[in-house]
Amino acid sequence: MNSNCIGGALHLPLILFSFSHRILVAHPKIPPSRCFLSKATMSSLSQPPSPPLAEKVKHEMELFGDVRVDNYYWLRDDSRKDPKVLSYLQQENAYTEAMMSGTKIIEDQIYAEIRARIKEDDISAPLRKGSYYYYSRTLEGKEYVQHCRRPIPICDAPPSVHDTMPTGPDAPPEHVILDENVKAQEHGFYSIGAFKVSPNHKMVAYAEDTKGDEIYTVYVIDAETRTLIGKPLVGVTSYVRWAGNDALVYITMDEILRPDKAWLHKLGSDQCNDSCLYHEKDDMFSLDLQASESEKFLFISSESKMTRFVFYLEVSKLEEGLKVLTPRINGIDTSVSHRGNHFFIQKRSDEFFNSELLACPVDNTSATTVLIPHRASVKIQDIQLFSDHLVVYEREQGLPKITAYRLPAVEEPLICLQGGQAVQFIDPVYSAEPSESQFSSTILRFSYSSLRTPPSVYEYDMNTGESVLKKIETVLGGFDAFNYVTERKWATASDGTQIPISIVYQKNLVKLDGSDPMLLYGYGSYEISVDPVFNKARLSLLDRGIIFAIAHIRGGGEMGRQWYENGKFLKKKNTFTDFIASAEFLIEQKYCSKEKLCIEGRSAGGLLMGAVLNMRPDLWKAAVAGVPFVDVVTTMLDPTIPLTTSEWEEWGDPRKEEFYYYMKSYSPVDNVKAQNYPHILVTAGLHDPRVMYSEPAKFVAKLRDMKTDDNMLLFKCELGAGHFSKSGRFERLQENAMTYAFLLKALNMIPTCGRM
Repeated sequence: MNSNCIGGALHLPLILFSFSHRILVAHPKIPPSRCFLSKATMSSLSQPPSPPLAEKVKHEMELFGDVRVDNYYWLRDDSRKDPKVLSYLQQENAYTEAMMSGTKIIEDQIYAEIRARIKEDDISAPLRKGSYYYYSRTLEGKEYVQHCRRPIPICDAPPSVHDTMPTGPDAPPEHVILDENVKAQEHGFYSIGAFKVSPNHKMVAYAEDTKGDEIYTVYVIDAETRTLIGKPLVGVTSYVRWAGNDALVYITMDEILRPDKAWLHKLGSDQCNDSCLYHEKDDMFSLDLQASESEKFLFISSESKMTRFVFYLEVSKLEEGLKVLTPRINGIDTSVSHRGNHFFIQKRSDEFFNSELLACPVDNTSATTVLIPHRASVKIQDIQLFSDHLVVYEREQGLPKITAYRLPAVEEPLICLQGGQAVQFIDPVYSAEPSESQFSSTILRFSYSSLRTPPSVYEYDMNTGESVLKKIETVLGGFDAFNYVTERKWATASDGTQIPISIVYQKNLVKLDGSDPMLLYGYGSYEISVDPVFNKARLSLLDRGIIFAIAHIRGGGEMGRQWYENGKFLKKKNTFTDFIASAEFLIEQKYCSKEKLCIEGRSAGGLLMGAVLNMRPDLWKAAVAGVPFVDVVTTMLDPTIPLTTSEWEEWGDPRKEEFYYYMKSYSPVDNVKAQNYPHILVTAGLHDPRVMYSEPAKFVAKLRDMKTDDNMLLFKCELGAGHFSKSGRFERLQENAMTYAFLLKALNMIPTCGRM
């Protein structure tokens, strides 16, 4: 998401292009009538290459007397090694590169802009744990982080919001526990999914993915010497937790990558001797693993989209195995934590759809007490426990809230909580999320961000109410938050529902008269809240006069559980019509025009893109669909594909006639028409376990065959990555730069002859 220019007037200095180094040098003396594109480049732009045409091989699928023809079914290859398929993907990549060759210089400029805003040598806000400060460090020019710690000087004073990690020549030495840069040298892709320090701080377990398929190997190392302890655990998820100092609990997946088994591993033993704690055989359920803040219990949950039940494992009594904490009851969703003599249970049901908070004695889990009752207008999203406090993360009217409650002494009974202390925020739209804190402390740590406020870490004294900023992400290049305006607006959906929209723009560049370009982002699935957070890369759009907005449409979780329920199953089309209504509202309010409105969504948000492109292609100038879930019916009919079975409670089960026809009516691949479409960029990852690369590939192939316009249709498949693109922090910036260059090209905001 980036910006460049408005109303045909560029807000850039005059530039001289140096093709040999792909750099831009300010040169204000060059006359504005000069053409900066070489004749060869101009020729290539006037004679674009022919797009690759996927072979059409008729494949019929019949259900309920309905026959669907998929001419590109052959593009699916589970092994990802079919030469014919790989050749097609490579042709698409080559075509995209050729089509974007004329914008390569602006792409390189944007990349340079984004990277120049990054303080490359930096550390995260140190977290005090035990007798150490833990933090991560980035180094200049390096793609990955170092995981570090530094001893805390001996001090009798309790932790305070004013504590700072000592540095300088007299400070205790820094110790690098793990340097991802060293580990990544042997791999084209490298990602750490978990980094867990043992309770005694002597060991670290970390989960490593070197392919992008989210199948991890877990290593245990000595925290001081970095030497490997025992053999690694292979073929596991990133769910791994310490069970004391001598054991780990982890989760593995079945053949469709569904987390289905929880295991106990004793250090020093072979993985083949590990004991299975629980096997979830229902293929609509997946396992999750969490540790209590007190570190005394591990919680293994089995969850579908509607039901969640929990087992507990007492760390000091591993031999007793798992015990049921909350029973398996269809439609009841529970999550659990622990403090003192009580478990704390967040419980959702059809009756209490926004959750209530309960507590029960550890030795009598059926004797529950209501601590915070259900409220129809406030959603309990998460809780965080401390030895003397409870912190509740809620949502009201689409905005996050953080409230801290003082708890009675451990030996005293728990009663309904009232009079909590709320943390105050300043931006009209923002994000506020939990951050790891010390259980024994009175200091709450949380992260805060807004569309104009860089990610910030605060520490909040729950006794005094004092809040201290511990770290704000540095943004180089003269960034000033006061140059940007954030707003919150409400669009009216077709059924009268009010849809919140978060907006940000550069106040010195935007006219708000309908002539400004805009990028509208949407998601709207899985009850996920897409909160308005800061993005350094996005400044390259905002500083070119492009407005950025997020439509918080139904299917997400921003407005509570019912908001989600009203955007799934047989109400899924509300997600798409809400997005269209948001766009029409923004046009009516003169934030943009349909000639300058671009849209973007990823994954399930890519489904949104595909659906609204088919429904209202006239409303958009350009669309970016990242790893889009667009072949809904075919995928949801195939239980061998990862996520299918567990998502029948999200999209519906098309083996049932009602769901089949409803899903077919919006599935993007099934609804491509012979009509004009806007400019479109589609991305995919060859090793993506969430959205198989063949879905976007088929969508593009069908669009190429049927669309009636000459607008750009570009497809880029990362052949060495998965769902989340490349793994290096600078590598990912290149994708941002390419996407923004595509948008600028679609908006006719690329410098050419006489337009400087």
